[in-house]
Amino acid sequence: MKNQKKNKATHIDKYLVDNTNKVMTTNDGVPVYDNNNTLKAGDRGPSLQQDHIFFDKLMHFDRERIPERVVHARGSGAHGVFEATADMSKYTTAAFLKKGTITPVFTRFSTVAGFKGSTDLARDVRGFSVKFYTEEGNYDLVGNNIPVFFIQDAMNFPDLVHAVKPEPNNEMPQAASAHDTFWDFISLMPESAHMVMWAMSDRAIPRSLRMMEGFGVHTFKFVNAKGKGTFVKFHWKPRLGVHSVAWNEAQKISGFDADFHRRDLWEAIENGDFPQWDLGVQLIAEEDEMKFSFDILDPTKIIPEELVPVQLIGTMTLNRNPENFFAETEQSAFDPGRLVPGIDFSDDPLLQGRIFSYMDTQNYRLGGPNFHELPINRPINSKHNNQKDGFSRMDINKGAVSYFPNSKAEGCPYHAMLKGETGFQSHRQPIEASKVRARSTSFADHFTQARLFFNSQSPEEQEHIINAYSFELSKVNDVDIRKRELAILNQIDKTLAKKVGNNLGLVPPKELDALTIKFARHNHPKYPIKPQKPEVETSAALSMKVKAGEGTIKSRKVAFLVDEGVSKVSVDKMKKQLEKEGAQIVLIASHVGKIMYKEGGETEIQHSYLTEASVCYDAFYTPDGDSVQKLSDNSDYLQFINEGYRHCKALSFAKGAEELAKKSFIEKDAGVIFESSDNLVKDFIHVMKGHRVWEREKPRKVPA
Repeated sequence: MKNQKKNKATHIDKYLVDNTNKVMTTNDGVPVYDNNNTLKAGDRGPSLQQDHIFFDKLMHFDRERIPERVVHARGSGAHGVFEATADMSKYTTAAFLKKGTITPVFTRFSTVAGFKGSTDLARDVRGFSVKFYTEEGNYDLVGNNIPVFFIQDAMNFPDLVHAVKPEPNNEMPQAASAHDTFWDFISLMPESAHMVMWAMSDRAIPRSLRMMEGFGVHTFKFVNAKGKGTFVKFHWKPRLGVHSVAWNEAQKISGFDADFHRRDLWEAIENGDFPQWDLGVQLIAEEDEMKFSFDILDPTKIIPEELVPVQLIGTMTLNRNPENFFAETEQSAFDPGRLVPGIDFSDDPLLQGRIFSYMDTQNYRLGGPNFHELPINRPINSKHNNQKDGFSRMDINKGAVSYFPNSKAEGCPYHAMLKGETGFQSHRQPIEASKVRARSTSFADHFTQARLFFNSQSPEEQEHIINAYSFELSKVNDVDIRKRELAILNQIDKTLAKKVGNNLGLVPPKELDALTIKFARHNHPKYPIKPQKPEVETSAALSMKVKAGEGTIKSRKVAFLVDEGVSKVSVDKMKKQLEKEGAQIVLIASHVGKIMYKEGGETEIQHSYLTEASVCYDAFYTPDGDSVQKLSDNSDYLQFINEGYRHCKALSFAKGAEELAKKSFIEKDAGVIFESSDNLVKDFIHVMKGHRVWEREKPRKVPA
């Protein structure tokens, strides 16, 4: 894999510019004689307004920044390919889903609430958007790492974003939901209960962008050659598993490396550890639309995998970093309204609103209606229509005709149907209804699936959710808002509400707040309703917990904690086996530069205890050698292993280094491997494959 040739998205390559051995020019190609001095009246005189080269340079510089996205401003992107691996012709005519078809893609990951310069490790939803450059045009699957959303109707979207953004009077807090306006809104919108449960879980603080699931969120439709529709939910399943960091760890990573996720993705691709996701679908026949106890068009609901299994239909591999962040990642424009033949919308009211909002946003942000002509947004099969002019027009249309129908251009560009070709056709869905501003009563159960999610978590994950609610609501100054949210939690799970209430010094109200019911009845006049009995009470797919030995350590970063006189034999013994499993080894010492091995010879050190932090590594190994004595007197080393232990990570010690564990607060458990009593390498790898030893938190009373 590391030697695999990186694929190129050829339709973008022609726009790459290499300045090597090129003379500097203005934007019009005029060679520049002097790029250091403005044109003046004498070498000490005033600058002249006729300095067109200066103006050319500065006017462009003054406009280098474009408006950041209102949401999803903080993002990272990568190129790759998608290969279809299953025959889906029974359900869809989409050409890129024909088995064996390979399609170029560009994927952008993002946080939602923070500004462009905010930290990667905020507790937040993560955007997961994929642009497929198909033979039939661009298809954008614009989703998140959480399969549901806060609201059911797009009319509420500006209010949600205004509530979660920094408060307008003081522009605080940045990239955080732990403040009054967010929880004021949420506590009055019980439909948000399910999504908030996900956001308070460890799903909202992923270990890596490469280790999180992606979801289309909404229900869409596949349409086959006969015009028959099938409802579909999209899932991205990461090959590396789904993993998180601890909240205490996330806060520290934000201080040590605010670009942690961006750097992780970039370095993995540069190292040839190309991240992969399998694309899965849940398919629901049209006649089964109302089969379940929930409404499949409600974006605050999932379809549990126990009811409709996920079928894997293809694999995405990200194998090339952008050449230029701004031109590609920042200017990439995603829009759920970008469909191809064989895929169509459902009547999900949130999706229906996004179809307008995303197009309108990109039109504004990227300076006009021609943003689709930017290289990163161009389709590979070109475009032909009668749209013309406007800001930033790049195409130069030939001829005198820009209208249809016409005879002067022989009717071109022509409708696909005029020559018997297949074009995009919306699913022929019969509609008979009155125009109303209302919401279906089938959307009115707000707590059953929130309860399903909480019940599906391991005890450790449940405790993390309790801690997250307690942290967030502790930051809320208005006690009435805290009480309203506790009342909502009480409808989901009484133990959850009680434990959060204890942390806030409040008794959770038994009934929903009158104001909450009042606003809920704006959407559901008979709210609260009696919910239907759910088909399942728990779903294994909703928990991230991995048993020891069942995962992978591929691309995991393991810190080898060393110093002068470390044993090369001890280092190499562990290094060889970890690299065989795909892990990355990083030697950390008291200083950078060369250090000597005990057996003679030297190695180059790029990382030291002064520049690195334990929170940026997945596991730790302390080798044998004369270095042990030096490390015993090194407080930074002890901080490394103590904090790694606190965050439930695997630690291993060579036989001569085991005494170092005794100088810390580390206690022997399944995640602490000693060479004298365990199978050092095998057991270390076994524990690492389980991601964390979360059970360590409770018995050791080590908060994380």
